[in-house]
Amino acid sequence: MSKIRVMTRNLIGVILLLFGLIGYGYADNPGDATNCDIATHEVALDGGVLYYNQAGQGPHALLLHGLFAQKEQWSAMLCLLSAAGYTAIAPDLPGYGKSADFPLADYQLENQTDRIRQLMEALGVHSFNLAGSSMGGAIAALYVERYPQQVRSLAFIGSPLGVADWSQPVKEAIYQGVNPFIPVNIGQFDLEMRLLFVNPPAIPDAVKEALVKDYVERNRHYQQVWDIVNLYDTLLDRRLRIRVPTLILWGDKDQIFAVDGADRLQFRIPRSKQVRLPNAGHLLLLENPVETAAIYVHFLKTGDNVR
Repeated sequence: MSKIRVMTRNLIGVILLLFGLIGYGYADNPGDATNCDIATHEVALDGGVLYYNQAGQGPHALLLHGLFAQKEQWSAMLCLLSAAGYTAIAPDLPGYGKSADFPLADYQLENQTDRIRQLMEALGVHSFNLAGSSMGGAIAALYVERYPQQVRSLAFIGSPLGVADWSQPVKEAIYQGVNPFIPVNIGQFDLEMRLLFVNPPAIPDAVKEALVKDYVERNRHYQQVWDIVNLYDTLLDRRLRIRVPTLILWGDKDQIFAVDGADRLQFRIPRSKQVRLPNAGHLLLLENPVETAAIYVHFLKTGDNVR
């Protein structure tokens, strides 16, 4: 991955982070996140080097991003969890962000879980809370099933891949030959933002153009990754072998996966709690970080009571 592409991805992450931080508030603010030191580290694993951000001290919370995303999308949550007394870790998943050296096969979600296990072993962390956004939620659920002894709690921060069908707006775009997650022009990029956010952020045209240019130039790669990940579109649509306290946090205006999927997911996980965030879309970690962190921290402190 080129340095220009990494810088562009990080720039949009910062823009979205600022958008999320200035627009929202929550009564039970989990802490003051104005003084937050986020450190970036790297760990050499089989197949490549994995990069991760870390903040805070205390019990560990591992945060997994979604498809075509990166660790910087969790920056607001890292600071808020740090302020609440947790060590928050957000990796660039294998093949994403700066962790670009891994082979194509590692985009399989089973291989993603193995790499995450290797990361936590390298860090000497053997018990932690696990949360994921979108595709990251599916990976987190798969991880809990494969390595249940390591995970203290599970949280879906926004709707996960694998339990609900694509929303009608996403289907309509695909029927018209447009994949809104691999935009090849500015109009398609704006459509993606409208689907992901209730109130899309104002992104400079130069950033939009750079991102679209990358999608066009590396279109074959993005299509390959899309095809691999979408083999898991029914991963969670079954009785799940998850026995840890689980939070299902879903935006009630999610336009990627319809909100009624939250009921289906709760039915499949015995010790789960569902919260629907009002006037919220798909990327709660970016658009609603303060409310999301408050709900998540409350869950972490009381999750053992979930039945």
